[in-house]
Amino acid sequence: MVGSILLIDTDVDVLRACGGVLEETGYEVLRELSAEAALETYDRLEPDVVLLDWHFDGERGPRLLDQLVARGATIVLTTEPDSAAGAVHGLDQGAVGRLVKPVSAPELLALTARAADYTRVRRLEGACADKMRPLGGLEALGTSSAMKKLAHEIKVLGKNDNTTVLLKGERGTETRLVARLIHDSSPRVSAPFVAVRCSGRSATELDSELFGHEKGAHPTAVSRRRGWFELVGAGTILLEGIEALAPVLQPKLLRVLETKTFRRLGGTRDVTADVRLIASTSHDLGPAVDAGNFRKDLYYRLSVMELPIPPVRRRSPEDRSKLFAHFLAAARERYAEGPTEASEEALARLQEYEWRGGNTMEVANVMDRALLLAIERGHEIVEVGDLAGELRARAGFGDRRHTPMTLDELEKIQMERTLRSHAGNRTRSARELGISRATLINKIKRYNINV
Repeated sequence: MVGSILLIDTDVDVLRACGGVLEETGYEVLRELSAEAALETYDRLEPDVVLLDWHFDGERGPRLLDQLVARGATIVLTTEPDSAAGAVHGLDQGAVGRLVKPVSAPELLALTARAADYTRVRRLEGACADKMRPLGGLEALGTSSAMKKLAHEIKVLGKNDNTTVLLKGERGTETRLVARLIHDSSPRVSAPFVAVRCSGRSATELDSELFGHEKGAHPTAVSRRRGWFELVGAGTILLEGIEALAPVLQPKLLRVLETKTFRRLGGTRDVTADVRLIASTSHDLGPAVDAGNFRKDLYYRLSVMELPIPPVRRRSPEDRSKLFAHFLAAARERYAEGPTEASEEALARLQEYEWRGGNTMEVANVMDRALLLAIERGHEIVEVGDLAGELRARAGFGDRRHTPMTLDELEKIQMERTLRSHAGNRTRSARELGISRATLINKIKRYNINV
C-alpha cells in the first residue's frame, strides 16, 4: 500500500474517476460526500492526504479546510479553472497544493505523491518528540556491573557519532531501546531516529524505503520518492535484522558507509547522506559470510563496534526488577491509570520465570496485560492473579500452594511452550500435540498466542 487518500467532493463522478486512478496505483482511497462524514473519517483513520474540492457544498470548502488544517491534515485542493484567487487563499490557509479540474491522471499522481511524502516527513519529525523517547534513559538498563558497562559503552558510542555499531542480542532483546539511547546520547539527538526492518519485504520495496526511487523505477513509482537516508538528514537509522538484507542491496549500503553517497532506485545522480547507521541482529553473521550470503567487507564495516545485549534470563535479579518496573511505568504512562508497583509475590513469580521466548518484548507484553487486568479488577498493586497463566503456574521452590487455573489456560500454556520449542513451526507443533494443523491455528487465534 502506497498510502491512504481521503477524497471530499459532492460530484460522484469526480470521486469515482480520481479514486479509480489512485486505487490502480496502490493507494487506499476513502470517499466522502458530506463535511460531517469527512471529518469523522479523518478523525478515525487519519489518511496521509486529503483531496478537497474548494467549492465543496457551495461555500463550505474554506470552512472545512480550516477544520482539517486544525486537525493536522495534509490537503490538496481541487478547483475550477476560473478560481485562481480562491485557490491562493486556500494555500494561504494551509493547503499544500492545487489541482485544476478536470484533473489529469499524471498531475493527480505526482502531486498526491509529493503530498504523501510531506506527510511522511512531518510524522517522522513528530515521532522524534520527547514524549517518544525511552522512559528512564540509561538508568532503565539496570544497576549491575554488566549493565553499567553497557550504559558506559552507549555513552562512548553516543559521543563518537560517526562510528557504525552492530547490536547483537537474542530475538526480543531491547536492541531498539539501546539504539535509541545511543542516538539520544549523541550530537544527533535533535535529528530523527528511524528503525527499519530488513525482513519481510522485497529488495525493491526496501530499496525504495531506504534510498528512494525515481519516477518509473518500478511499476508503482509514479513520481520521485525520497528514502530514509535523505529524510532523516543528520539523524540515525537502525536496520533491524541486518542478516536478512538482500544481497542486491548490500553493495548499496556498503557504498553509503564508505562514501556517504547513494543513488535512488532508477537514478543517475549521487545523493549525499549524513546518517549514522546502527544495525542489529539476533544471528551470528559469520556462517552467512563464510557461505557468501553476506559480504565480508560490509560485515567488517558494520561491526566496527559490536555491542552484545544480554538476554533477560542472564541478568541479575536487580536488573530484572529494574526492567519490570520500567515496563510497568511505561504501561501506566500509556493508560494514564492503574497501579505503580507489583506485589512481592508477583515480583517473585516474574523473577522465577525463564524468559526464553521474547525477552524484553515478552516482559513488555506481560506487564501491559497485568496492568490492564489490575485496572479492570480495581487492584491497587499488580497481584499474582493479574499475571499471565504461565507465570502464575510457576510456584517458587518449596511453594506448595495451589494456583487456580482453568483448562483453557493450561492448554494455552502447553501450546505456547510447544510452539516455542519448535521456533514457531506450526506443523511440527501440531504433530507433537496430537492435533491437526488447522485445529492448532484455530486455537492460536482463540487464545491470541503470539510466538
